[in-house]
Amino acid sequence: MTRPLRLEFPGALYHVTSRGDRKALIYYDDTDRAVWLQTLKQVCERFHFAIYAFCQMGNHYHILVETLDGHLAQGMRQLNGIYSQYFNRRHGLVGHVFQGRYKAILVDKESYLLELTRYIVLNPVRARLVKLPEDWRWSSYHLTLSDTPPPDWLAITPLLTRFHPSMPNAKEAFRQFVHARIDCPSPLINTVHQLILGDEAFQQQFQRPTTQPQAGIPKSQRSALAPPLSAYSHTHASRDDAIAAAYGTHAYTLSEIARHFGVSLTTASRAVKKAAKP
Repeated sequence: MTRPLRLEFPGALYHVTSRGDRKALIYYDDTDRAVWLQTLKQVCERFHFAIYAFCQMGNHYHILVETLDGHLAQGMRQLNGIYSQYFNRRHGLVGHVFQGRYKAILVDKESYLLELTRYIVLNPVRARLVKLPEDWRWSSYHLTLSDTPPPDWLAITPLLTRFHPSMPNAKEAFRQFVHARIDCPSPLINTVHQLILGDEAFQQQFQRPTTQPQAGIPKSQRSALAPPLSAYSHTHASRDDAIAAAYGTHAYTLSEIARHFGVSLTTASRAVKKAAKP
């Protein structure tokens, strides 16, 4: 079974989703939704997560989370694990509540924070559950615009000050920002290899050569973190050395490498075997 690659470090921003097993509901009523929010609060306090946006749907949820100390996997394991135990106990069920592992996309905060916040709170509108985002109780939208103090774990001030230094003006600007693109396409369509959402410069921060195979990691995600094949031509003295180094990352197939360097599979294979000799 393949498993998604995780990029974890302090200050990382992620769009996270988790869906019900076999598309089943993960919330039966408002009590379930309230317990999930309480569990999220506990996770944020323990692992120092800051939530910019969230939305509870029927069979899945979205959160936009910044891990101030890292530890995304630990926090998500606690969130889904504790909630699953509660859900099964309350409803007399057994087995998995969530469909496998959660899905996390590393996000370029400067480029996509606002777009993803809007995308998340508009989920109920796109699903035609409500006409306007303020009509959905179970998202961060109403908390962001409320006059009452927000929960400590919800990063409303850092979000709103991107619109205006004055809170009343910022809230109105945020409201207009969300309503201006109710039918906006998902920014997630720009995700690279189901792993990173950001421009080329952002992606390159996480590209590094490796000679260690990552068992179970999809090749498409390994490729996302490997330097582009063109980089090997500039860092190795000969074509054969470049071919062998690229193949050693386990991110590219021999066919892909041969095609890039304009050689036959036989020639590429010979270069790899030559480099492997002591």
